[in-house]
Amino acid sequence: MKHIQYVLPWSSPGSERSLSLFRFGSGPRKAYIQAALHADELPGMRVAVELKRRLVELEEQGRLSGVIELVPVANPIGLGQMIQATSQGRFEFGSGRNFNRDFPELAERITPQLEGQLSTDAGANVATIRRLMREAIAAMPAAASPLEGLHRLLLQHACDADLVLDLHCDFESIMLLYALPQHWPSLRSLAARLHAGAALLAEGYGGNPFDEACAVPWLRLAERFPQAPIPLACVATTLELRGMADTDRAQAEASAEAILAFLAEQGLIDGDWPAAPDICCEATPFAGAQYAYAPHPGVVSFLQPVGARVKVGDPLFEVIDPLSDRHSVVRASTDGILYARERLRFAQPGLWLAKVAGSIPIRHGRLLSD
Repeated sequence: MKHIQYVLPWSSPGSERSLSLFRFGSGPRKAYIQAALHADELPGMRVAVELKRRLVELEEQGRLSGVIELVPVANPIGLGQMIQATSQGRFEFGSGRNFNRDFPELAERITPQLEGQLSTDAGANVATIRRLMREAIAAMPAAASPLEGLHRLLLQHACDADLVLDLHCDFESIMLLYALPQHWPSLRSLAARLHAGAALLAEGYGGNPFDEACAVPWLRLAERFPQAPIPLACVATTLELRGMADTDRAQAEASAEAILAFLAEQGLIDGDWPAAPDICCEATPFAGAQYAYAPHPGVVSFLQPVGARVKVGDPLFEVIDPLSDRHSVVRASTDGILYARERLRFAQPGLWLAKVAGSIPIRHGRLLSD
């Protein structure tokens, strides 16, 4: 194991923050795994603890046949943002920006350099593109904030990986993943191993989050240079490891073993591993997800548990104004699985309270909420 530390730029005197990366193994293929980019989403960090422990063992046993890079704390900035013992790890205090939005768009940056550089050899094209991605990140002007510096460091290590796993969670949630539709055949076994209840697919969520910043450039470059073989060389996904309170040891150990078995399936770890279950969740378009909002303020009572299968018209939650006694029931507008609920129990303007994964597109434009 190699431990690499980077000091983030623009720290106040006496308050430096650093990013730690752990590198395991060697070989032609590479996986990159990070946790808690939204720093208050701790299940991924807990799973990373188990991954790190197991990867040390596997490396000592000589069973790693590829490079695996692990960042257990992907957001030291957000991890330190506390207000009265409550973590505020989703938005950066200084700018108000979501930590998982607005990563650098690499396809646009390297397209001019690719003109005349591609061949009929797909492997050579992948190597050229990865080299230019690394060079493009290195050539960017000096970071103007700790957040910019953090984004570049994370992308610098992930841009040349064959597989990228970004570990997150929702407020109260089932296990699920987000990915490109083109990557679902590769990720189906991971979803099955994790016993995911939903897989939400889209070519563009909006906002250029981390997994898109890694995967979408290959799609865009293949469209831009149709005469050259450019494979989708980076399979990237965001894994939602249930809800924010789901940090139990047994769950973390099981999730880590499922991820390791998937890495073995991808040729990064040697040895015998359990086969992926045959049963897997149905993948649905992210545009088919209903975000349910309250029509007025009030205390919220949920009427369905996470994981419930609902039909159009089924009640999701009720909202009661304790002063006016106004009462509303918010219902499902699509058939599907109730995959996430808000942890707060008082309705506020613009605050989604429940999400249902449906199979029919009902939304357009930017799909991610902030």
